Parts: sequence; C-alpha cells; structure tokens
Amino acid sequence: MSPTEGQPETPEFAEVSDTDQPPAKHLDLADLREITVSLSAELGRCKMLVREILELHPGSIVTLDKQAGEMTELRVNNVRLAKGEVVPIGDMLHVRIGEVYGLDDHGGG
Repeated sequence: MSPTEGQPETPEFAEVSDTDQPPAKHLDLADLREITVSLSAELGRCKMLVREILELHPGSIVTLDKQAGEMTELRVNNVRLAKGEVVPIGDMLHVRIGEVYGLDDHGGG
C-alpha cells in the first residue's frame, strides 16, 4: 500500500490576478427599482386533518383564524413589510396600508 493510497488528494487552484476580475461597478439605488420581488398578504390560517382536506369540494367553506376586518401582514420575499386592511374593490381584493414596519412617525426610513 503506497503512502498516498486512501488519503484525499490535495486540490490545486490556479492563481487569480487582478486583471482577471471584471471592473467594479457602482450599484445605485435606482438600479434596484427594477428588481422583481414576491409580495404576499396572508388572509389567515387553519389546521385540518388530511381526511377533511380530502373531503373538500367546490362550495366547501374553510374557516380561517382571522376575523373579518382584522389587519393582515404584507410580506416581501417572506419578510414582514407592512400591515393593512383587506378591502374588496370591484371583483378584486386589495390591502389598504395601515402601518409600514421600520418607518418612524414622520414617514422617513
């Protein structure tokens, strides 16, 4: 059995020079304005048995843990952003913002 048998090989890495790196670009806040994020509002939650889920059919009603008129949270990429009231306008549900987390009383950031 040779001395290196059974031992992991040591990886070899090529040297990286400063000239291999692309020039640094300054990121401006305006650059971030075009990034798409996922915004969600949770209407409520409930726990159900698998049996109950399998019995669901068109017209079934699922009771959630929030009351009508209760504030809901808005989340951006699952991070809390704001609280608001769910309001129906036409055939769509909307959220009227009541509080934005992290803003002081003067509306600043």
